[in-house]
Amino acid sequence: MPNFEAVENFLKAKDIFYEKNVNMKNNTSFKIGGICKYVCYPNDILKAVNVIKLCINLKIPYFFLGNGSNLLFSDEGFAGVAICTKKLNKINVLSNNRVYCEAGVLLYRLCQFCAIHCFSNLEPLYGIPGSLGGAIFMNAGAYNREIKDVLQSVVSIDVNGRVYEQNLKDIYFSYRNSVYQNNGHFIFAAVLKFENESVEHINSKMQYFLNKRIESQPLNFPSAGSTFKRPKFYIAAKLIEECGLKGLRVGGAKVSEKHCGFIINVGGASCLDVKNLIKKIQKTVSLKKNVSLTPEIKFI
Repeated sequence: MPNFEAVENFLKAKDIFYEKNVNMKNNTSFKIGGICKYVCYPNDILKAVNVIKLCINLKIPYFFLGNGSNLLFSDEGFAGVAICTKKLNKINVLSNNRVYCEAGVLLYRLCQFCAIHCFSNLEPLYGIPGSLGGAIFMNAGAYNREIKDVLQSVVSIDVNGRVYEQNLKDIYFSYRNSVYQNNGHFIFAAVLKFENESVEHINSKMQYFLNKRIESQPLNFPSAGSTFKRPKFYIAAKLIEECGLKGLRVGGAKVSEKHCGFIINVGGASCLDVKNLIKKIQKTVSLKKNVSLTPEIKFI
């Protein structure tokens, strides 16, 4: 049985802000999930290291939480600790068109910050509802731009509480994948490098990409964004539509009629509803198109 009393005493002693018995429906963009025993919010690197070491030493289950925008959380809840990046929100200009940014900074804020300072190349990601840490974790991208394209280095913390700063050339990235999905590191911050452009031009491009999202995506419903990774040589949404799955529904989970690549919560959807709908889509697309669809969503 996890020693939760020791967890709470430690967090208080180290002045680490935390919440207890948190309803994850209010902390994910899907608006789905049960109760998480603790959510803690370290606001500097030492506190992040301390929390990770605590969980390891006490054998407390834990996971890393950003803005909850690419996450499907269990209906059964989580008897452990979510280490959340929301208070890691520092962002500063460095020399040579570089920006230091902590993992909890939301992408829309980072994009706006860059525009103010005439830093370009991040505009296609404007409107993605995640944080920088989550974007690095999954190598988020859109419209032929990925977060790795502007990364120079990443600061992370391993499972033993050791801090690393690695240059881009030493970090593995691929389509919607990064080394951080396998090595268990907590992404703390990054240095990003940009090109100069006029603020007017940057704002114009940001608005263009935002409008494209509004026009093509079901942003008026809770979701976790694109449900599936893009299969090689195919487009997941097109395959799903061609298989006649547009509007398919399981409980409160539904294949969006506006964009078949999205599963949306049309009201009261459970984690199980979404999982069962994912399985139906995968089975149908496999049988009709002989293509395997891999979820892009992270499951907790």
